[in-house]
Amino acid sequence: MSSLRNAIPRKAHKERAQPQARKRFGLLEKHKDYVARATAFHKKEETLRRLKEKAASRNPDEFYFGMIKSKTVDGVHRPQSEANKYTQEELLLMKTQDIGYILQKAQTEKKKIEKLTATLHSLDGRPSSKHIYFAEDREEAKEIRSRCSENKMASTSVDIPDYIKRKIASSYRELEARKNRANQLEKIHMDMALQKELQKKGRKAQAA
Repeated sequence: MSSLRNAIPRKAHKERAQPQARKRFGLLEKHKDYVARATAFHKKEETLRRLKEKAASRNPDEFYFGMIKSKTVDGVHRPQSEANKYTQEELLLMKTQDIGYILQKAQTEKKKIEKLTATLHSLDGRPSSKHIYFAEDREEAKEIRSRCSENKMASTSVDIPDYIKRKIASSYRELEARKNRANQLEKIHMDMALQKELQKKGRKAQAA
């Protein structure tokens, strides 16, 4: 019998709107509005209860560094400024360490550039170093020159696969990017070295 009762469609009961005489009070609060308001109220109430319980069970001898490194402004704890946290000598030491790191990175980039350049020269069939040939007379010089030109033509006439060409093009792009990075690191190193010299104590030399 209960299943038959549930199968019959029922009329949906809608919540009434604000009466005309109470329009000045705004919209009438619906049940879902009440649920949201009650949930927020109980959440705040629970937070206050936990804070009161924590304050009641606090150890009076408790200490942490935030007590001396913060101050109260309009009832709100704010950390103290750490602008002058380090001395001039400590700042100079950190600047030296930063310069050493930048210099190491620049040297690493230069080594990678040299290695990549040598690899690309070998892939292109061009030797990374020049060879000097000595001839006894003009005839031998002509023979050596013609032999070198033939070797060069033979090396350039070899059909290179497409995937090798793509790898070579990608390596050239990487080489260009590494050169730009090395130049940027050198510029940063020079700027940091200049800033370090300006931070040192003593009389500054005036430019003429």
